[in-house]
Amino acid sequence: MISGANYLGNCGRGALQIGGAELPGRAFLAPMAGVTDIGMRRLAHRFGAALTVTEMIAANYFSRGDAANLMKAAGDGCGLHVVQIAGCDPYVMAEAARLAQDSGAAIIDINMGCPAKKVTNGYAGSHLMRDLPLAVALIRATIAAVRVPVTLKMRLGWDDQSVNAPELARLAEAEGIAMLSVHGRTRCQLYSGRANWAAIGEVKKAVSIPVAANGDCASLADAASMLAQSGADAVMIGRAAIGRPWFVGEVAHFLAHGQVRSEIPLAARKHAVLEHFESLLEMLGAGRGVRHARKHLAAYAERAGVRDSAMLGQSLVKLDCPTAIRSVIVQLFDSPLLTEAA
Repeated sequence: MISGANYLGNCGRGALQIGGAELPGRAFLAPMAGVTDIGMRRLAHRFGAALTVTEMIAANYFSRGDAANLMKAAGDGCGLHVVQIAGCDPYVMAEAARLAQDSGAAIIDINMGCPAKKVTNGYAGSHLMRDLPLAVALIRATIAAVRVPVTLKMRLGWDDQSVNAPELARLAEAEGIAMLSVHGRTRCQLYSGRANWAAIGEVKKAVSIPVAANGDCASLADAASMLAQSGADAVMIGRAAIGRPWFVGEVAHFLAHGQVRSEIPLAARKHAVLEHFESLLEMLGAGRGVRHARKHLAAYAERAGVRDSAMLGQSLVKLDCPTAIRSVIVQLFDSPLLTEAA
């Protein structure tokens, strides 16, 4: 049995505040490029995630009105709307933040954690941890441009020889950042090894603002251990929510009450998957929607818990016809091999 006794003292200190915004819980859906589309964020919110964040949006394209990036920034039905922007030019970041605010964002998040080469080679994302003066200039310009709270997502540093997250955290707090999210790896680790939750604790010790711990939270036990080791105020869940967006809400419930929430019924999971699929078709059109959906559908199948889930998952990623895909989704969750314990 998992017990909440070791960490509820940390999580039970009252409502978590980000600027003037009060959050209903302490488990967040992390921004993931190409993954946290509006359909996934809506489901995570509905099933209890305290906060969801858009996938990373390129500030230079967004500020020019690029349709694809404007689409990524949509937040209807996602609860408190958080838009994450990335860039390396203070003026452009300010313009993007202003546009996001005017489009309904309640919080702006700055990305200084993305490890992808196409981002870091453009001097954005986690590259900014190698240039703290520029990082501060970006933070200052973004905060000055908007009336809503601004948060920051980062890694531990660029590599093991430059773990400077506590320093950046102190600078960010001094500029007015309202919350920090810290992935417990360096940029050079990418996603290898295990996230260092204890190292996130050094960031928490360096600041007085809320800190969310991110990286490798794949179970309720992980959430408890992550908070115990880091002393963080919340957990941010990424890859473990792919194929089960309800998991973030399960963690939020566990952190709030110290008890495991009842299993989401099969019928509710089936309808959620179908809804997610339909949202992608509506947003992207049949062709692009099906292609984008494949990563989600494969994950839903893998996590469904049927003996033939691999076969059904292969069908979902090979089919091009939306009607045929809907039929396989129904078959997946109506399978007699599936049990409520899956």
